[in-house]
Amino acid sequence: MRLLLQKVTEASVTVDGEVIGQIEQGYLLFLGILRGDTSAQAELLAEKVAKLRLFDSAEGKINDQSIIDISGDILVVSQFTLAGRLEKGNRPDYSQAAPPEDAKVLYEYFIRKLEQMGVQKVESGEFGAYMGVSLVNDGPVTLIIER
Repeated sequence: MRLLLQKVTEASVTVDGEVIGQIEQGYLLFLGILRGDTSAQAELLAEKVAKLRLFDSAEGKINDQSIIDISGDILVVSQFTLAGRLEKGNRPDYSQAAPPEDAKVLYEYFIRKLEQMGVQKVESGEFGAYMGVSLVNDGPVTLIIER
Protein backbone atom coordinates (compact mmCIF):
# COMPACT_ATOMS: atom_id res chain seq x y z
CA MET A 1 0.00 0.00 0.00
CA ARG A 2 1.35 3.40 -0.96
CA LEU A 3 0.07 6.68 0.30
CA LEU A 4 1.04 10.18 -0.73
CA LEU A 5 0.11 12.61 2.05
CA GLN A 6 -0.10 16.33 1.52
CA LYS A 7 -0.75 18.68 4.42
CA VAL A 8 -3.26 21.22 3.13
CA THR A 9 -5.16 24.32 4.13
CA GLU A 10 -7.91 23.26 1.72
CA ALA A 11 -8.57 20.60 -0.91
CA SER A 12 -11.40 19.37 -3.09
CA VAL A 13 -12.16 16.70 -5.66
CA THR A 14 -14.58 16.96 -8.57
CA VAL A 15 -16.18 14.42 -10.89
CA ASP A 16 -17.89 15.67 -14.04
CA GLY A 17 -17.57 19.25 -12.78
CA GLU A 18 -19.34 18.54 -9.48
CA VAL A 19 -17.52 18.82 -6.13
CA ILE A 20 -17.91 15.46 -4.38
CA GLY A 21 -15.41 15.96 -1.56
CA GLN A 22 -14.06 19.08 0.09
CA ILE A 23 -12.01 19.80 3.20
CA GLU A 24 -10.31 22.61 5.03
CA GLN A 25 -7.16 22.23 7.18
CA GLY A 26 -5.88 18.68 7.21
CA TYR A 27 -4.54 16.03 4.84
CA LEU A 28 -5.14 15.18 1.22
CA LEU A 29 -4.31 11.49 0.86
CA PHE A 30 -3.70 9.74 -2.47
CA LEU A 31 -4.01 6.00 -1.78
CA GLY A 32 -2.57 3.30 -4.05
CA ILE A 33 -3.49 -0.32 -3.36
CA LEU A 34 -1.02 -2.97 -4.59
CA ARG A 35 -1.54 -6.64 -5.40
CA GLY A 36 -1.50 -8.66 -2.19
CA ASP A 37 -2.28 -5.74 0.14
CA THR A 38 -4.39 -6.66 3.16
CA SER A 39 -6.85 -5.11 5.59
CA ALA A 40 -4.16 -5.37 8.29
CA GLN A 41 -1.93 -3.09 6.20
CA ALA A 42 -4.81 -0.66 5.63
CA GLU A 43 -5.45 -0.54 9.38
CA LEU A 44 -1.78 0.11 10.18
CA LEU A 45 -1.63 2.84 7.54
CA ALA A 46 -4.79 4.51 8.86
CA GLU A 47 -3.38 4.41 12.38
CA LYS A 48 -0.10 5.94 11.19
CA VAL A 49 -1.95 8.78 9.45
CA ALA A 50 -4.23 9.43 12.44
CA LYS A 51 -1.32 9.60 14.89
CA LEU A 52 1.20 11.38 12.66
CA ARG A 53 2.21 14.69 14.23
CA LEU A 54 2.56 17.35 11.54
CA PHE A 55 0.78 20.29 13.18
CA ASP A 56 2.34 22.86 15.49
CA SER A 57 0.98 23.39 18.99
CA ALA A 58 -0.66 26.65 20.06
CA GLU A 59 2.64 27.44 21.80
CA GLY A 60 4.51 27.06 18.49
CA LYS A 61 6.11 23.68 19.15
CA ILE A 62 6.83 22.15 15.73
CA ASN A 63 5.23 18.82 14.76
CA ASP A 64 3.48 18.48 18.10
CA GLN A 65 -0.13 17.64 17.20
CA SER A 66 -1.95 15.04 15.14
CA ILE A 67 -4.91 15.46 12.78
CA ILE A 68 -7.15 14.29 15.65
CA ASP A 69 -5.63 16.79 18.09
CA ILE A 70 -6.50 19.73 15.80
CA SER A 71 -9.88 18.31 14.67
CA GLY A 72 -8.57 18.43 11.10
CA ASP A 73 -10.13 17.02 7.95
CA ILE A 74 -8.98 14.28 5.57
CA LEU A 75 -9.76 13.86 1.88
CA VAL A 76 -8.92 10.40 0.50
CA VAL A 77 -8.50 9.90 -3.26
CA SER A 78 -7.86 6.49 -4.83
CA GLN A 79 -4.86 6.57 -7.16
CA PHE A 80 -3.78 3.35 -8.82
CA THR A 81 -0.95 5.19 -10.58
CA LEU A 82 0.98 5.09 -7.29
CA ALA A 83 1.57 1.43 -8.19
CA GLY A 84 3.36 2.52 -11.37
CA ARG A 85 6.90 1.40 -12.05
CA LEU A 86 9.33 3.06 -14.42
CA GLU A 87 12.34 0.73 -14.45
CA LYS A 88 11.95 -0.11 -18.15
CA GLY A 89 11.23 2.28 -20.96
CA ASN A 90 9.12 5.40 -20.81
CA ARG A 91 5.67 3.94 -20.29
CA PRO A 92 4.61 3.26 -16.68
CA ASP A 93 3.91 -0.35 -15.75
CA TYR A 94 0.83 -0.65 -13.53
CA SER A 95 0.88 -4.43 -13.19
CA GLN A 96 1.51 -4.15 -9.42
CA ALA A 97 -1.83 -2.36 -8.91
CA ALA A 98 -4.47 -4.47 -7.18
CA PRO A 99 -7.48 -5.51 -9.27
CA PRO A 100 -10.19 -2.82 -8.98
CA GLU A 101 -12.64 -5.03 -7.07
CA ASP A 102 -9.98 -5.82 -4.41
CA ALA A 103 -8.66 -2.27 -4.27
CA LYS A 104 -12.11 -0.75 -3.76
CA VAL A 105 -12.74 -2.95 -0.70
CA LEU A 106 -9.45 -1.89 0.91
CA TYR A 107 -9.96 1.77 -0.05
CA GLU A 108 -13.35 1.81 1.69
CA TYR A 109 -11.95 -0.11 4.66
CA PHE A 110 -9.13 2.44 5.03
CA ILE A 111 -11.66 5.31 5.08
CA ARG A 112 -13.77 3.55 7.74
CA LYS A 113 -10.68 2.98 9.88
CA LEU A 114 -9.79 6.69 9.79
CA GLU A 115 -13.31 7.49 10.97
CA GLN A 116 -13.14 4.86 13.72
CA MET A 117 -9.84 6.30 14.94
CA GLY A 118 -11.50 9.62 15.61
CA VAL A 119 -10.86 11.75 12.54
CA GLN A 120 -13.79 14.19 12.63
CA LYS A 121 -14.35 14.66 8.90
CA VAL A 122 -13.27 12.17 6.24
CA GLU A 123 -14.29 12.93 2.66
CA SER A 124 -13.40 10.91 -0.42
CA GLY A 125 -13.21 10.90 -4.15
CA GLU A 126 -15.08 8.42 -6.33
CA PHE A 127 -13.25 5.13 -6.71
CA GLY A 128 -12.30 4.45 -10.33
CA ALA A 129 -13.60 7.79 -11.65
CA TYR A 130 -11.70 10.43 -13.58
CA MET A 131 -11.27 13.16 -10.97
CA GLY A 132 -10.03 16.71 -10.77
CA VAL A 133 -8.18 17.47 -7.54
CA SER A 134 -7.46 20.96 -6.21
CA LEU A 135 -5.37 21.76 -3.17
CA VAL A 136 -3.39 24.37 -1.32
CA ASN A 137 -0.35 22.60 0.13
CA ASP A 138 0.56 23.84 3.60
CA GLY A 139 4.30 24.18 4.13
CA PRO A 140 4.66 22.56 1.64
CA VAL A 141 4.55 19.23 3.44
CA THR A 142 4.37 16.08 1.32
CA LEU A 143 5.21 12.57 2.56
CA ILE A 144 5.19 9.08 1.06
CA ILE A 145 4.11 6.32 3.46
CA GLU A 146 4.21 2.62 2.60
CA ARG A 147 2.94 -0.40 4.49
